[in-house]
Amino acid sequence: MSVPQDRVFIEGLQIEALIGIYDWERRIRQPLVFDIEMAFDNRKPAATDAIEDTLDYKAVSKRIIAFVSASDFGLVETLAERCAALILEEFGVQHVRLKLSKPGAVRGARAVGVMIERSRG
Repeated sequence: MSVPQDRVFIEGLQIEALIGIYDWERRIRQPLVFDIEMAFDNRKPAATDAIEDTLDYKAVSKRIIAFVSASDFGLVETLAERCAALILEEFGVQHVRLKLSKPGAVRGARAVGVMIERSRG
């Protein structure tokens, strides 16, 4: 039996947070955008059609919004790592791919940021 390559995704999740290393960045909340993919076996919820059998993307979104809104990191790298760890630990997924974008951080670029992939164990 092969391991499914199913993913639950959250795309374009916008959250404002204190983030950055410059003094002016420490005084204003800035928009961040998250794209998150989480490895998940879709067969059971597809068979039961029951919310309790699935990875609840609304619950993940609400948790990430609460965490990021209350955060105060200097680097997007740190925030991305903490968010990935939170998803792995609290939602029991085996693998997460997370892209964190900081729009307007570099003149002439739509956004900059980091993209990471982390697995349990």
